Amino acid sequence: VVDQEQKERLSSILKDSFLFAAMDSNEVAILIDAMQEKIVENGTRLINQGDDGDCLYVVDQGQMNCFIRQSDGCERKVKECTAGDAFGELALLYNCPRAASVEAAERSVLWALDRESFNNIVKKAAVAHREQLEEFLQRVPLLQTMEVYERSSLCDALQPVTFREGEVIVHQGEIGETFYLLEEGTAVVSKVYVPGTPPKEVMRLGHGDYFGELALLNNDLRAASVTCLSTCRCLALSRRTFDRLLGPLEDIL
Repeated sequence: VVDQEQKERLSSILKDSFLFAAMDSNEVAILIDAMQEKIVENGTRLINQGDDGDCLYVVDQGQMNCFIRQSDGCERKVKECTAGDAFGELALLYNCPRAASVEAAERSVLWALDRESFNNIVKKAAVAHREQLEEFLQRVPLLQTMEVYERSSLCDALQPVTFREGEVIVHQGEIGETFYLLEEGTAVVSKVYVPGTPPKEVMRLGHGDYFGELALLNNDLRAASVTCLSTCRCLALSRRTFDRLLGPLEDIL
């Protein structure tokens, strides 16, 4: 079982890998729960060059040395993997032979993730995420009359974008060209009713809320500002993308 401290350490290691960079924190957490601890004694050869690989390993403690066999049959050490390093991630994507041999330079604690778990979890997470997005879009009144395939096309076109705490996503008075769906975080909607007076809070937004949908319909100026109260992960859709995919929204309404 992975304890909390190990989870945080593994999470930061995995997020440095190209394979996991696009995954959100929940998906990475599910992957980490599927990882198996493996203790390797000094001198143990864990991987042989040329073998089929189906596991990614993360070094938690200790050191693993990587060797490549030369044309003369001798092995040359090419890399040392210490705490925080990952190796073998290509095996999660491709059924390819191992490019190097890996041996423990000392007693080491590793965490292993096999291809089957990776595929199951990543695919399940992708399907669940997709269903959640379609559900989100269904709740937007402007988009309720859309056909299923149209909503599905929109899901593919949504672009993830992250804003920092205190950042203003939408400025009152600007021309609106993007619709946002708030996936994670909280934001506040504020509006200046009388020019020269401070803005008044109108409402707060959280997971599953959306704003700026009128931008998909017309060139109107933004009626209010939206400011992040925490880090916010949004999904964005520009009117240009919407029109390219489905034609002007007013034709669908």
